[in-house]
Amino acid sequence: MFRIISGKWKAKKIAAPKNFEVRPTTDFAKEALFSILENKYDMQSISVLDLFAGIGSITLEFASRGCQNITSVEMNPKHTAFINSTAAELDMALQVNVQRGDVFDWLKKFRNKKSFEIVFSDAPFEMEEKKYHELISLVLNNKYLKENGVLIVEHQSRMKFDHPNLIDTRKYGNVSFSFFEPNKEDNQEF
Repeated sequence: MFRIISGKWKAKKIAAPKNFEVRPTTDFAKEALFSILENKYDMQSISVLDLFAGIGSITLEFASRGCQNITSVEMNPKHTAFINSTAAELDMALQVNVQRGDVFDWLKKFRNKKSFEIVFSDAPFEMEEKKYHELISLVLNNKYLKENGVLIVEHQSRMKFDHPNLIDTRKYGNVSFSFFEPNKEDNQEF
């Protein structure tokens, strides 16, 4: 079960089927994250890419806050069906575009096609550190971020990133969010 923190569906509780193995972002961490984002972005005018979307906790939070353009990538067909049905039930179907597939394959397939203000990744905590680095590279090196964009990686707090684009890490208990800025144009490889 998770709760939408703010916006049109504030305090709405969303219960996933019991057989779903998911770890939605905690309310405490989600509230802190959205406080940061709402100070920087106008939620109604941005586009968001939610990677490893799970059952849609982050996707539906953006939609509830008025974001009109959210692409959610999730491999589990039960989870994608759940996000689609929940979005439809809450009149968010036009805001949310759910893509079923492996995140790494999806990022390779759609490189340089569309850019977003926010790319959010909540990969499984047991994912190897080198896969996190691959994910960061795929997002940063394939124009998934707009100039004013940010990549946010949710991860276990004990994992620390050493990356030239890392601008901040915020810790909320055993969960941390690391923020990465886009590559600068003059740093792009030609």
